[in-house]
Amino acid sequence: MDVNEIISLDRTFYDVEGTSKKRVLENAAGLIAQQAPEFTANELFDSLISREKLGSTAIGKGVAIPHCRAKHCTNTVGALLKLQEPVDFDAMDHEPVDLMFVLLVPEEATEEHLQLLSQVAQRFSDENIRDALRRATDKEHFFQNFVG
Repeated sequence: MDVNEIISLDRTFYDVEGTSKKRVLENAAGLIAQQAPEFTANELFDSLISREKLGSTAIGKGVAIPHCRAKHCTNTVGALLKLQEPVDFDAMDHEPVDLMFVLLVPEEATEEHLQLLSQVAQRFSDENIRDALRRATDKEHFFQNFVG
């Protein structure tokens, strides 16, 4: 499966508010739940924050890939977010995060989600892609810069 198959313009969010990691994850969960009615915002937030307590999902260079197994998730779901202001995400390089990709996988997911995580991380490791995402002035350009 390709990461472009699990992302859509509807699940791309630009200028997401949040002053802390917790608040950003709460806002992300609410936005995703609005676009994917099989999820509730509280359920997603609880799953994302539980995963985050195991270790930060920040991968450096201002990027985080929060991910979790989600109840009621039958297909892998991705959401792309540009934060309004960078937020401390406990990254190993200490850079605050302004770019996020949230990955939700079914509870029984196995190898597939690891491959998708790798694809997302690889895409974000490209400095040209990160720069293009940060230069985007609206949701549509932000999305297009990610999917290519």
